[in-house]
Amino acid sequence: MNTSPMRRTLAVCLATAVALSTPVASAQPGTFAWPLQPRPQVVTPFDRPEQNWLPGHRGVDLAAQEGQSVLAVADGTVVFSGSVAGKPVVSVDHPGGLRSTYEPVLASVAAGARVRRGTVLGSLTSGHESCTSTCLHWGIRRGRDYLDPTASVRATPIRLKPLDEGGR
Repeated sequence: MNTSPMRRTLAVCLATAVALSTPVASAQPGTFAWPLQPRPQVVTPFDRPEQNWLPGHRGVDLAAQEGQSVLAVADGTVVFSGSVAGKPVVSVDHPGGLRSTYEPVLASVAAGARVRRGTVLGSLTSGHESCTSTCLHWGIRRGRDYLDPTASVRATPIRLKPLDEGGR
């Protein structure tokens, strides 16, 4: 089948738009929010490892201030509030098998607590090794699959407008 360059370009754009507009975390639109307010800058982006045991960045690092409140990104239940390898961590399970994790966070919630989106989970402390200044490491996973947390909070879905046959 001989397709024009414009049709091939449109097909590539459509495939890219569908891939980018599909929320990786499969969250209902409007149910997830940023864990810091105002919306933070992403300092270190998500870098999914090829296999779970290989190098990668299994979340995102967000620019923040020491002592800043860290918020639950969605309704759920706190499943961990404590220390992992000497770092303070909070993890929340959400509907649909998702788990969000925040570090380094001095918790103000205990395991078993039910939280709503925007509930203060604790305060940010310094000490995340991949940041030169204070930042929040925020991750989301489903089972053993690490997901890009920023996909759950994309503000504007990508919409394509149809081209007419004349290419205008």
